[in-house]
Amino acid sequence: MSYIKDNFLLTNKTAEKLYFTYAKDMPIFDYHCHLPEKQILENKPFNDVFEIWLAGDHYKWRLMRNYGVNEEYITGKTTTNKEKFLTYCRVLGTAFGNPLYHWSQVELKEFFGCEKEINEKNAEAIWEECNAYIKANNVTPQKLIEQSNVTHLFTTNEIFDDLSTFPAIAQKGYKFKVIPAFRADKIMNIEADKYNEFVAKLGDVPTLSVLQEKIEARLQEFIKVGTTAADVALQSVYPVSEEADAAEVFAKRRKGEAVTEAESEIFKGYLTYFLFKLYAKYGIATELHIGAMRNNNARMLEKLGLDTGFDSIAEDNSIKYMSRLFDRLDKENSLPKTIVFNLNPKMNAEIMTLIGCFQSDEAKGKIQYGPAWWFLDNKVGMEKHLEDLTATGHIGAFVGMLTDSRSLLSYPRHHYFRRILCNYFGGMMERGEMTADETLVGKVVQDICYRNSIEYLGM
Repeated sequence: MSYIKDNFLLTNKTAEKLYFTYAKDMPIFDYHCHLPEKQILENKPFNDVFEIWLAGDHYKWRLMRNYGVNEEYITGKTTTNKEKFLTYCRVLGTAFGNPLYHWSQVELKEFFGCEKEINEKNAEAIWEECNAYIKANNVTPQKLIEQSNVTHLFTTNEIFDDLSTFPAIAQKGYKFKVIPAFRADKIMNIEADKYNEFVAKLGDVPTLSVLQEKIEARLQEFIKVGTTAADVALQSVYPVSEEADAAEVFAKRRKGEAVTEAESEIFKGYLTYFLFKLYAKYGIATELHIGAMRNNNARMLEKLGLDTGFDSIAEDNSIKYMSRLFDRLDKENSLPKTIVFNLNPKMNAEIMTLIGCFQSDEAKGKIQYGPAWWFLDNKVGMEKHLEDLTATGHIGAFVGMLTDSRSLLSYPRHHYFRRILCNYFGGMMERGEMTADETLVGKVVQDICYRNSIEYLGM
């Protein structure tokens, strides 16, 4: 039997009451994920548990690599879905303390009703039981999302992506809404080999001024299908440069010439500033992700491509330049609502204290410290995030959890967070460190679980 019990991660009675009375049944608003919208529209039934559980999930791939598994049993084409699944179960059985050790067990129970402990001994039986469930219940993306009580999800879409899928999904009558978040990263990353190919998707773009016009026109198209948020992903925030300097770099790259690292930073520094101003103009909340050092393994990048599990935490300190960016935008009345996602836990307090300098009555928690993200969305990372947020910010304004995932089975991560949140409050209540007013605390829990993000992102 699974070790996941009703009081999982809940270490006191108050925590249990907060979770089961206030948190457990709140809906989910997944305001940042990487689910493929076309898969949601097509809504095809899955053939086996591998297709739902392992395909495209680089979190699980990394765990398998850490155990020395041959790549053919992770992403290879010579092994079967079943062989890959059995290999994952074998690896997971001894991954004590890794969040996947918890998440996968919860996913198995929540989505397939299977309570067998995941390990090598049970792998074959789990494969058979889950596949029988999938066949008997005609499991589709729609069913998985609705089963998770999701009301809204924001996919992450590049500036040039086809938007026709979103009105088509809206006509399907699903119980949830799928809305694209606007992302201009492929236009930002001027050093990329395929940069000019990406720019060409926007049409004839000879100059930076034309590029800016094209970006604004595309944002307007996104807004027509419901967009209220944008995403910016940077290893670090760069100094705001002059438009003329960025224009020179852009012109050089459009001629097919390579740019230096310094030139790349000049371009990114200006374009980040431009994008933030544009998002403020249209009332678009900005999700700023910083601290990821991407594509560390050049050999595997060439073999497997982007987003396959070869990124890591960067050491870059963005505080100084983030401060200057926010300050300039604030003086120009062009600082949008912003959620800062930090990947380096050493920078928690620095970022928390900085965002406190730029709040206003435009929104409750106008500048947010986003939830523990990516390598930090584990028990240790979430607990540290809550400690730093409560110590230097205001927990009652917090917009709560997201999945940041490509997997349709990721929604138990919200409940993982909710249990940790309730346990955090429950512990303080039982120690006499905060109010004993359960109704008040319960309302704050529900705000964090759902209501704050709904209000913040204009749903």
